[in-house]
Amino acid sequence: MAWALDSGRPIYAQIIERVQLDIITGHYRPGEKLPSVRELASEASVNPNTMQKALSELEQSGLLYTQRTSGRFITEDTELIHQMKTSLATMQVREFIRKMRQLGLEDDEILQLINTIMKEETNL
Repeated sequence: MAWALDSGRPIYAQIIERVQLDIITGHYRPGEKLPSVRELASEASVNPNTMQKALSELEQSGLLYTQRTSGRFITEDTELIHQMKTSLATMQVREFIRKMRQLGLEDDEILQLINTIMKEETNL
């Protein structure tokens, strides 16, 4: 099944985000071999060169590494994965707070809303 990619944003950036998410959520485990560029490109319905560009960037970030004849692997550095997860979560929270403030909510109202929704979600 093709990945849901938005034509309004650079495709390689969306691929990076998708693979990062797959790593931090455990879809790909530390030390696990990543499918080949061609396999991933086919799965995402993108050009292999675009996939290669995204994976190279992930390699530069340290989330992936290449073993010359064996392919690409997920880093075994669980601290780096945890830092990436925290960083992405922080970005999401900051964006949420910014949007809530744009709606005119005060900080105590934002916290109250979060608590209410979390309680509702727990009861589902």
